[in-house]
Amino acid sequence: MKQQMAAGEFKAKCLSVLDEVQRTRKEVVITKRGKPVARLVPPVEEEEKPLFGRMKGTIKILGDIVSPIDEIWTGDEENLR
Repeated sequence: MKQQMAAGEFKAKCLSVLDEVQRTRKEVVITKRGKPVARLVPPVEEEEKPLFGRMKGTIKILGDIVSPIDEIWTGDEENLR
C-alpha cells in the first residue's frame, strides 16, 4: 500500500522521507487537505552503457571511405599564396 503524508509533515521530514523512498523503493503520496497533490517515487534504474561501443549502430557508411578519390582538393589554395 502507498504511504500517504500531509504536505506540512513532508516539509518537516523531507530529507528523511527521501532517504526512506530510496531505501525501500516505495512511493509516498503527498496530500494537501486530504487530496493527493504529488507522488514521490524512486527513480528508474537505468543500465549504464560501457564507454567503448556506446555509439555502435548510430551511423551508416555509404560507399568506400578508405580508397583515395580522383579529385584534387583545392579548398585552401587561395589562403596559401
